Amino acid sequence: MTQLTDIWGEHLHTALSLAASGVPVLPLRAGKAPFGNCRRCANNACGGRPTMKTPGPCTCPKPCHGWAAATTDPNVLNSTAWRRAWREAAGVAYHPGGAGLTVVDLDNADAIAWARASLPATRAVPTTRGEHWLYRGAMPSANAVRPGVDIKSTMSYARWLGPGTGIMTALPDVVRGLTVTEPAPARPASVTVPALAGGGECPHRTPTYLDRGIAMAEQRITEAREAVHATVYRTFLAVLSTHGRCGCLTETHTARLFTAAQAKGESPRHCTDAWTNALTTLGLSHV
Repeated sequence: MTQLTDIWGEHLHTALSLAASGVPVLPLRAGKAPFGNCRRCANNACGGRPTMKTPGPCTCPKPCHGWAAATTDPNVLNSTAWRRAWREAAGVAYHPGGAGLTVVDLDNADAIAWARASLPATRAVPTTRGEHWLYRGAMPSANAVRPGVDIKSTMSYARWLGPGTGIMTALPDVVRGLTVTEPAPARPASVTVPALAGGGECPHRTPTYLDRGIAMAEQRITEAREAVHATVYRTFLAVLSTHGRCGCLTETHTARLFTAAQAKGESPRHCTDAWTNALTTLGLSHV
């Protein structure tokens, strides 16, 4: 009994120490799971979200709602209701995003090897099977961003396993990029144009002339330093005004323009809208 008291007392002491440094904490049950909602909050009666992504208006003093229960308030952590939870707790968890942190959870040796080769060095905390790499800065959480790698930050919790070793560095773009889904390749709007009135072959169809024009348009978009939306639209307009009525353009050409625009941060939808607006301006949308 004394040993059990020492364990839960140690968990509470750890939680209070973390809370004092601004890290929101909560007790963990065996199996690294948070405490479930209490009877008062069962079946979402208190208004909390079923996914536990956000705390509801609940004022229940018990540690409900998963990560959203994490707190830095010592009065809550040390309250009678929470002390009961600490007696049953198997560990301490914290909300990384609430502390302005991101944890890259590396679950095996292969994941650790990848991190060492691909990510900036930062503070590392040993886990049962791998390591937690901690960065300063919060971001959306995501599971399985690559084999054996999870991101724990906002709306998530991580088990406290000690302070780790190494100097914590700022959250790099390469980690933020792990949660970004590659957009599907844009399919540019096709241009249907009337045949030449006098027959014959359009001079624009010569590869050198057309390729030079497309290359210049790509360069214009790529070199834009401001007003990217407007530059993309004006470039599409210029290309279509020169080549839109003669049947020169293929999907390969327009895909090159869309790719250049997306590389400057334009979304596929914005590209399609700009292309459609340019067609409409030139009276090509109905041909």
